[in-house]
Amino acid sequence: MCPGVTKIIEDPDRFALSCTSTKADPVVINLSSSVSIAHEYLLQMRDENLQLNPVLFRRNLSRFSQIVGYEISKTLRYEAVKTVTPLGEADTNRLEDQIVLATIIRAGLPMHEGLLTMFDHTENAFISAYRRHHKDGTFEVSLEYISSPDLDNKVLIISDPMLATGASVVRSLEALMEYGTPREIHVVSVVASSAGLEYVQAKFPNAIIWIGAEDEELTAKSYIVPGLGDAGDLAYGPKEMDEPE
Repeated sequence: MCPGVTKIIEDPDRFALSCTSTKADPVVINLSSSVSIAHEYLLQMRDENLQLNPVLFRRNLSRFSQIVGYEISKTLRYEAVKTVTPLGEADTNRLEDQIVLATIIRAGLPMHEGLLTMFDHTENAFISAYRRHHKDGTFEVSLEYISSPDLDNKVLIISDPMLATGASVVRSLEALMEYGTPREIHVVSVVASSAGLEYVQAKFPNAIIWIGAEDEELTAKSYIVPGLGDAGDLAYGPKEMDEPE
């Protein structure tokens, strides 16, 4: 049975077999719902001691994304082709969908690298999005840069490690829609809040969301608890915060 708005898919293989032709309802695939090596990568990214190694942290973001990329590949369209070998012909399948990999820099860059390892012949899009804080404690997502190919009838896969409020992903997707209408949208995050998932589902109900874990709590400053911290800082070092306006 295909999932509804609040349904979490426990088995990505079942989604690939049962729901590829019916994706009208919001779908969340949580890799933590079944046992895999993704648990180990997520553990290392959450651990406050292990995550102090930026090389390991970036590597785990990349490895997690490779796993998700493989799972996404099961849902895509393929065409039957014949391959000539030194000894004859073999029946095989070639990816038919055109893929566009998008990421929100800087934190999403290691995830983009992991997905690019799986989908190496793809087009790419990059978005610079960040929180612009105000003195009253609120913030808005500001986009300063976007680079994207035409998206019409392509499969768009956008990655961002943390899906907190969902505002960055939604704002980025809204900007990307100016470049065309994708046939499918996949959102890839390591950790997502319940509120963030609901917000993305409300704004992009046809998107398929892939996560490593769902955490229910958000702090007053909209950080995920327990989460894993600031993924961008853990991957590339601390930054100076912008002054509240």
